[in-house]
Amino acid sequence: MSRKTYSQQTSLIHSHGYDRQTGAVSIPLYHATTFHQHDFDQFGTYDYSRSGNPTREALEDTIAELEGGVRGFAFSSGMAAISTTFMMLSQGDHVLISEEVYGGTYRLITEVLNRFGIQYSFVDMGDLHEVAQSIRVNTKVIYIETPSNPLLNITDIEGIVKLAKANDCMTFLDNTFMTPLLQRPLSLGVDVVLHSATKFLAGHSDVLAGLAVTKCNQVAEKLAFLQNSFGAVLGPQDSWLLLRGLKTLHVRLKQSSESAYKIARFLEARNEVEEVYYPGLSYHKGYKTHVRQAEGPGAVLSFRLKSEREVRELKRHVNIPVFAVSLGAVESILSYPAKMSHASMPKQERERRGITDGLLRLSVGLENAEELISDLSRGLNSINLSSPKKVIHL
Repeated sequence: MSRKTYSQQTSLIHSHGYDRQTGAVSIPLYHATTFHQHDFDQFGTYDYSRSGNPTREALEDTIAELEGGVRGFAFSSGMAAISTTFMMLSQGDHVLISEEVYGGTYRLITEVLNRFGIQYSFVDMGDLHEVAQSIRVNTKVIYIETPSNPLLNITDIEGIVKLAKANDCMTFLDNTFMTPLLQRPLSLGVDVVLHSATKFLAGHSDVLAGLAVTKCNQVAEKLAFLQNSFGAVLGPQDSWLLLRGLKTLHVRLKQSSESAYKIARFLEARNEVEEVYYPGLSYHKGYKTHVRQAEGPGAVLSFRLKSEREVRELKRHVNIPVFAVSLGAVESILSYPAKMSHASMPKQERERRGITDGLLRLSVGLENAEELISDLSRGLNSINLSSPKKVIHL
């Protein structure tokens, strides 16, 4: 079956065809770490699993085709994928980064890469003029998250790509929230697409994985060298689980996105909620840009309560979402960015970016949407019941 002739929905089900030797409809799981060589003058396709494994290669081929790239790379985590990709930079290079970026990426940039002489600037990627003004002679990479984590700010991908190409820069884009089903950055000119595949692509909170994809053969050669050199590769068992998770991505993402829209509309009508952040709402900042470059709003939203006290109260009374880090799973996950995904970012920096102590992020899973709304309603009602009563002195 040539997946190029089918929709992504169909391609996902037949993610890597069937095994040509046995006819198995599930790709074989190769746990081998080393491979026998018949000729020491000319090795076969595989020699050592850090350099290449048939199960991992099946996954890498699948994500490359889904993203429209020439080659994919599977890593042991999303941060391993991001870190290895950044190793294409050298001392003295400069990076422009989305101001509101995942906390792990923020930590890597500010506390690790800076020690190797890599310079950085955080910018509002929604302001193309600010981005243009911030590009330096030594700027080599513009790093984008869109929608961003956790406020779901939108970046004009094509606009950034034009600026990058005009200044001989590469563009890296974290596509975790959207997946290739909703957004295909390579088709818009991005050089490297990155995923925390732990999230929607795997989808079951049981795989830790990262992916990188490029459409440039030269970049692919560099990434292949770095992947082999650093060795933070994805093991065959997790590669197999991720391939299996991909087969249900379409139906999972469709239902979760539909439920997320209903929940966003519910939250925006509640007085306890000061603001809702979701690209599916027409007043969301960057809504028109997102509609132009993506196929849907996704299944993640954030909402802001007044303070940490309200967050604690709501958390005590909701029962369905798990209260945890991560997102993109079959179960709904309620997260507190200030102390979870962005805990590594100093409080002053968080608040300047709008990541307040009252902000919650909700990744909507596959539960019944009305039951999720009822559960959240109970939590919000508890805030009113627990509010300090005004004392009137007569």
